[in-house]
Amino acid sequence: MDKYIDLHLHTTASDGSFTPTEVVRTAKSMGFSAIAITDHDTLAGLEEGARVAKEEGIEFVPGIELNTDYDDTEIHVLGYYLDYGRENLLNKLDTLQKARYNRIKNMVDKLNGLGFDIEFEEITDIAEDAALGRPHIAQVMLDKGYVKEWSQAFDQYIGCQGPAYVKRKKLTAKEAIQLIKSARGIPIIAHPVLIGNDQLLPKLVEWGAEGFEVYHTEHDQAATRRYLEFAKQNDLLITGGSDCHGPKRKGEILLGEIKAPYKLLNRLKQLKKQI
Repeated sequence: MDKYIDLHLHTTASDGSFTPTEVVRTAKSMGFSAIAITDHDTLAGLEEGARVAKEEGIEFVPGIELNTDYDDTEIHVLGYYLDYGRENLLNKLDTLQKARYNRIKNMVDKLNGLGFDIEFEEITDIAEDAALGRPHIAQVMLDKGYVKEWSQAFDQYIGCQGPAYVKRKKLTAKEAIQLIKSARGIPIIAHPVLIGNDQLLPKLVEWGAEGFEVYHTEHDQAATRRYLEFAKQNDLLITGGSDCHGPKRKGEILLGEIKAPYKLLNRLKQLKKQI
C-alpha cells in the first residue's frame, strides 16, 4: 500500500485554525503516514503534536517555517528535525515573537486612526497563545462586521499596499538557513513559485538550503516539473506539503490536496542521521 506525507501544516500555535491535536487526527483520518507541523516562527505546537501523533500511530516530523526577506522578496524557509531545545534557536524565536507583537500593536493603532474601534486585547484574546499575525487582526475585523470576508481585511487594509500595513522585522533568508542548521535541522525552501524569481534559487542553495518544496498547492504542473528538475539536477532534497491553515483561514481545508510519496521523507531522515 502506498504511503503519503504532508510536511507543511499550520496550527493555532501560529496562524492556523486547527489545534495541533486536530491537525494530527485529521491527517490520520485521511490516511497519511507522516506529517510535519511547521508553524510560522514558533515551535509552540510541536510538543502537543508529537504527543498526539504517538497516540494515533502516525509519524511526526518537528518543523518550523521562518518568514524571511531578501531585498524586497519574501522567502519562506522550512526547517525539519530541529533540536528545538537549543538556546540560540529559542532566543532568536523569542526576538521574532516580540517583533510580531510590536508590529500587530502598531497596525491596530493605524486601523484606529482610520476610524475603526479595535482594542489590542481583542487581537491577543483571539490569538490566545499563538504567534501574533495579521490573520488575527482580520478575524477580529470580520467578527466585528468591519469586513464581509476575511480576505477583504487584507485587500483593503492590512495587505502590503494597505493603509494599516506595517512592515515586520524578519530574518534574512541566509540567516534563517544558518539558524536552522545551527539547531541541527534541515533547511528547505518553501513553495518556490511564490518567491517569484527562480534566479534566486542557486543563491539559496549556495547559502545552505538542502532542498525545495516541489509539491505544493500553489504549484501547477509546470511549476512542479520545473522545481523537480532543478532539485534533481542539483542533487537536492524534494519535499511536499499542502500548507494547510485549517478550515477558517483560507475558506477550505487544504490538507489532503497534496499527497507526497513517503520515500521523500526517507531522504530527509538519512540526511538527519549524517548531521
